[in-house]
Amino acid sequence: MVTVITIIHIIVCLALIFIVLLQTGRGAGIGAAFGGSSQTFFGSSGATPFLAKLTAAAAILFMVTSLSLTFLGTRGGSSVMQGVTPVEQPAPAEKPATNK
Repeated sequence: MVTVITIIHIIVCLALIFIVLLQTGRGAGIGAAFGGSSQTFFGSSGATPFLAKLTAAAAILFMVTSLSLTFLGTRGGSSVMQGVTPVEQPAPAEKPATNK
C-alpha cells in the first residue's frame, strides 16, 4: 500500500512541477501588448483558468498523498529492539584503596 501511494506521490510531484512551469508569468500580458508575441496556444481565454484548476487539483492530491504517507509511516511501526530482553550487567568491582 505504501509503495503504491509513494509512486502516485512521485508522479503527482513531477506533474505539479511541470504544470507550474507551463504557466506564464503575471507580467506576460503587458509584454504582449507592446508588440510581443501572442501566446494563444490554449485558446482566446488563455491557459490560466485550465492550468490554475489543474494546479489546484494536483496540489490537493499532493497534500493528500503526503498526509497518507505520513500516517501510514508512523502507524504500526516496529522497533528493532522489540522482543529483546534487557541483560543485567554486573556492577563494576571497586578498586582497592592504595595507601602510600
